[in-house]
Amino acid sequence: MFISYSHRDEELRGQLETHLSVLLRQGILQPWHDRKIAPGSDIHAAIDAHLESADIILLLVSPDFLASDYCYDKEMVRALDRHRRREATVIPVILRPCEWQHAPFAHLLATPPDGRPVTSWPDRDQAFLEITKAIRSVLDSRGSVASPPKVSHVVGPQMFGMAGPAGLARDLRLPRRFTQHDKDMFVQGAFEQVAQFFENSLAELARQNPEVQQNFRRLDASRFTARVYHHGDVRARCTVFLGGLLSSNGIAFSHDDSGATNSLNETLTVEVDEEGLYFRALMSSASQRQSGKGKLTPEDGANFLWEMFIAPLWRR
Repeated sequence: MFISYSHRDEELRGQLETHLSVLLRQGILQPWHDRKIAPGSDIHAAIDAHLESADIILLLVSPDFLASDYCYDKEMVRALDRHRRREATVIPVILRPCEWQHAPFAHLLATPPDGRPVTSWPDRDQAFLEITKAIRSVLDSRGSVASPPKVSHVVGPQMFGMAGPAGLARDLRLPRRFTQHDKDMFVQGAFEQVAQFFENSLAELARQNPEVQQNFRRLDASRFTARVYHHGDVRARCTVFLGGLLSSNGIAFSHDDSGATNSLNETLTVEVDEEGLYFRALMSSASQRQSGKGKLTPEDGANFLWEMFIAPLWRR
């Protein structure tokens, strides 16, 4: 995991690393930042190498982060490029109050919840716990969080009449089993990401296009509606809600913005394979289901539903 941050936020970065200690001890996360560069090393080459190889990239967002040319123009730009290519997952972590809602990463689900800055929490430990849980959920969705094998001292070559390590199986890890609770938490977390993605994207769409107005309404914890006007006329509308007619464990989309949940045009349903949990669009074409785009991360799902929603506007 690559950590992009301003050195003015070094103390907060250190506190975050302390909270990540269990993930480190489990051997499923290896954070890296520029303070780990060895003396005499080429600083820029080291940063580039780790930025290019990271699976997860944290953006520790603060006024100083946004003001830093290196953080903003180099690290953040490249991070978002790798995110768009699905080579890495970018997670914005809001450390201190700032106008990050108009930054290029504003469409991504930020942590702590609701993008509430760490320094505004009465209990900062709770804020860092929420960030740790968010990182673990990303690892979980990537299939990275699996309990290491528990091998007792009697399980070894001698047990099977063999001598030496050559007699051990190549991989003793059991496939992870996902419970209904895992699936429910995955769907609920993804729904929140979809809702924030729509809200941020609608605001940015209206900001960049003066002739466009938008209306985002959060009806309750499991439903929201969205509407786009072009020169005052409604051009796109939808309701997105948890569940649906085809699957109780998914996210449904309807081109009707009444908030009703008795009809839909698409459903993202949860599936599981050896890599972890993911979404699949039930009503997409067979070719799409068979393509690499058939397995959707929560962010992929948000983009997929957004494209369905906004398509009528492009056909004007």
